[in-house]
Amino acid sequence: MIRSPLITVMVQAVRKAGRALARDFGEVEQLQVSMKGPADFVSAADRKAEDTLFAELSRARPAYGFLMEERGAVEGTDPANTWVVDPLDGTTNFLHGIPIFSISLALVRNGMPVAGVIFNPVMDELYVAESGQGAYLNDRRLRVAARKKLADSVVSCGLPHMGRGDHGQFNRELEKVQPQVAGLRRTGSAAIDLAWVAAGRFDAFWERNLSPWDMAAGIILVREAGGFVSDMDNGDKMLEKGHVLAGNEMIQRDLQKLLKAA
Repeated sequence: MIRSPLITVMVQAVRKAGRALARDFGEVEQLQVSMKGPADFVSAADRKAEDTLFAELSRARPAYGFLMEERGAVEGTDPANTWVVDPLDGTTNFLHGIPIFSISLALVRNGMPVAGVIFNPVMDELYVAESGQGAYLNDRRLRVAARKKLADSVVSCGLPHMGRGDHGQFNRELEKVQPQVAGLRRTGSAAIDLAWVAAGRFDAFWERNLSPWDMAAGIILVREAGGFVSDMDNGDKMLEKGHVLAGNEMIQRDLQKLLKAA
């Protein structure tokens, strides 16, 4: 795995936050039977993880700014470097005792992700990537899947739900994509979706209405695993536009055509 000083700092921060999240996840599973207060408990766990990440990263790189789900933007004295942090991506899964969630941490330099770490503390899966250094799951080098046809591909997507997303637009996209692929999946964590594309578990992923902290780490992971990532318009403004499409070169290109037709 990558052992650079930057990745070391990031891994130490997410592992420390992850230990507390794993303990809290065990507690929230017990709370399910009572139906009393699990949502408040999860909100507290989310904030606690963000506090840990903020403290650890501020100590290691005091000049860097932050873009965080709870705190929002925190300016640093070094305007080129920003930590983009989601302390708990997959909150609904966490709340329901589903062990698919993650801490997502990226360093964005001059607007582009240059390093990313995604950590699922329950599964003990640590994904890391740094520009030019490749992508890894624990100590295993990652490559995106090599399938060439949509008909052979399992594709993950984000499903709009109550009060969020354009349901009509998604239904049009689904109508185009569903008959062309071997299977569709929804994990409930965009960071995990992108990490699993990098690991070759999913052949592609698309989702709209995302925030930068949902996808910044995943973008560098997929690219360092040999994949292609764009916005829905085949550009490079995922963080600004809030939508993402990822896969290997051929699958990403063919899926983009289907989505554009929708």
